[in-house]
Amino acid sequence: MITTEGQTLIQKVASYLPPDKVAMIQDAFVFADASHDGQKRMSGEPYISHPLHAAFFLADLNLDTHTIIAALLHDVIEDCGVTFDDLESRFGVEVAKLVDGVTKLTRMDYRIADEGKNNYPATSPEYDLYSESLRKMLVAMAEDIRVVLIKLADRLHNMETLDALSPEKRNRIAQETLDIYSPLAHRLGIWEIKWRLDDLAFKYLNLPKFLEISEMVATGKDEREYYIENICQKLRGELEQFNIEVDVSGRSKSIYSIHQKTQKYEDQGKEVGDIYDLYALRVLVDTTEDCYKSLGIIHQSWSPIPGQFDDYIANPKENLYQALHTTVICDGGTPLEVQIKTNDMHQVSEYGVAAHWRYKEGKPNDQRFEEKMTWLRQLLEWQRESTITDDFMESVRQDIFHDQVFVYTPKGAIVELSAGSTPIDFAYKIHTELGHKCSGGKINGRLVSLDTALQNGDTVEIITTKSSRGPSPDWLNPNLGYVNSAGARQNIRQWFHKQARGSNINRGKDILKKELRQLNLKLADEEILPLVKYSSMDDFLASLGSGGITASQVAYRLSQQTNEPVLYKPALPLSSPSSGVSVLGVGDLLTRIAQCCNPIPGDTIQGFVTRTQGVTVHKHGCSNLLNEDEPERLISVSWGEKQELYPVRIKMEAYDRVGLLRDITMKVSEEKVNIASVVTTENIDGTVTVELTVHTTGLDQLGKLFDRLEGVKSVTSASRVHSLTASTVGRQ
Repeated sequence: MITTEGQTLIQKVASYLPPDKVAMIQDAFVFADASHDGQKRMSGEPYISHPLHAAFFLADLNLDTHTIIAALLHDVIEDCGVTFDDLESRFGVEVAKLVDGVTKLTRMDYRIADEGKNNYPATSPEYDLYSESLRKMLVAMAEDIRVVLIKLADRLHNMETLDALSPEKRNRIAQETLDIYSPLAHRLGIWEIKWRLDDLAFKYLNLPKFLEISEMVATGKDEREYYIENICQKLRGELEQFNIEVDVSGRSKSIYSIHQKTQKYEDQGKEVGDIYDLYALRVLVDTTEDCYKSLGIIHQSWSPIPGQFDDYIANPKENLYQALHTTVICDGGTPLEVQIKTNDMHQVSEYGVAAHWRYKEGKPNDQRFEEKMTWLRQLLEWQRESTITDDFMESVRQDIFHDQVFVYTPKGAIVELSAGSTPIDFAYKIHTELGHKCSGGKINGRLVSLDTALQNGDTVEIITTKSSRGPSPDWLNPNLGYVNSAGARQNIRQWFHKQARGSNINRGKDILKKELRQLNLKLADEEILPLVKYSSMDDFLASLGSGGITASQVAYRLSQQTNEPVLYKPALPLSSPSSGVSVLGVGDLLTRIAQCCNPIPGDTIQGFVTRTQGVTVHKHGCSNLLNEDEPERLISVSWGEKQELYPVRIKMEAYDRVGLLRDITMKVSEEKVNIASVVTTENIDGTVTVELTVHTTGLDQLGKLFDRLEGVKSVTSASRVHSLTASTVGRQ
């Protein structure tokens, strides 16, 4: 049995949804009503009235079926013992995920009230930062923007029914709404919800001022509305003479916005009567061209007030609001603000992100509208370049603040970090010394490794050591993933710089020895210094040991020099992907990788024009090129943008044991590198030599692979073999 209010909702959604969708919403209402049976709100009314009114608000925005259903069901997991699986089996996975998302945000609300709200005075800068972080966190923790829309509708009805709560709770919730939820609605561009939240919060926080402004607005209301209607009719006629299809209407400011305006004017010593935009005309036209035409006609009809014109079409606001604003002196000397915009601009200004689903349900995808919605990512501070596709719904399910993560300290304070941050990044964010003394970390009470990536909503605790050993050099190795933030890396480098120069030099020697071994290079100091661009070997080693220059940077620079006097040619051809090499100054030519020196991206390369096989690409300094008697056939080449795979031979020495080969191949697989061949040789001393031929994207990936391989138990060394075979004949 559907209640009268339930029937009202059904009638409302039936005005814009097809019958089969309406039937789904009706079924959801029956389920929600049965689930909440016997439950009462603090006001004494049946609990079902709350989700029903939340659904009303969203139906007023003409939102889609799944959003309306999720609004009706948004409390059943939290309050009724209904499970995620129950919802999925009856209403589908999309609805279940929406309800689950709202449930998580609701639980976060409780945490905010318990842990965070009382940490800072409401007037402090810390509180402002805290509120902004919470707004961001609300959005970042929602995998679907519609979750936030339902949460806003939930908050709106709660604000309309605050009278049943104690004065202390009313004030806290009202302040929280004004500080967090109203700005969030503004950030999403949903004016319809924002102004309601503002006025309701203002009423509870400053009732005398609310009543004063309400009375001021109500005074002469009938007369003012008659005047505005006459102005609208006159303007409508003027614009229609120029064949402009137009909709002209009048509106008044919200009570809270008038309060803000009066405060601003009082601070400037102005009278309330000087406020020009307490009331405004809204002019809606079809095209941007008509906006500017209408502006000219309005300025011809009435005198514009100097300094009161803003072009938000050419220069959109931060949230990409677009319109022309002008203030004119109308009939009788009354100042009046006029807002001119297209119908599309109006949809964005009134409904924001919700405008998408107004057009989505039951209608073919509108590619033009989808393209216009690229503003949404900027509106939500998305830093990722992305293209909106026809399936917009899938796009908005991605992480909104992809480059940010919000976590808690053990005391409930919110810390904002870059995505991918680890406990070490967190420690340095709190205090430099905490980072230096970090020896371990807990996430949500569980011990984790220091390279664990933090997730939104995690509570992070740092375990410190009393010793002054300081950070580990491994923290600066980008391949190991211990540190993600530039600030933490800088603090770690500064710590090493302060240490004894001698220890840094010794550490640098070890790192250099390791890199030379991996690259299978034997270079004298006088050969190394020009490559690394240091004046002395001690300065270079000290910088390497302190983290001033990374091991990967050294590997790249050293790879530009090699001494291989022996000419190599593979005994058997090895199939290899296309080279992905750009030939400078020449059109598309066939290119192939020379297997005598086997260059990979990161190596300095040079091309040789063959007679039948296009351009062969060699490492710079390859013995075959040095002995070339036709230098005119040498040309400049570079690595192209297209990522290709290149064969590399790796030689490892290890103590033999059960499971060795399994562990090696597992580490290669973890780096997502393909193994083309494996050859193992048993040595007399009980050791084994393992030779792998792998396909890699370049030096960066190869460096990461070496780090993994040298971490395998019983492996004593891993190095690159520059030739793929050891046969000694002429050049390819």
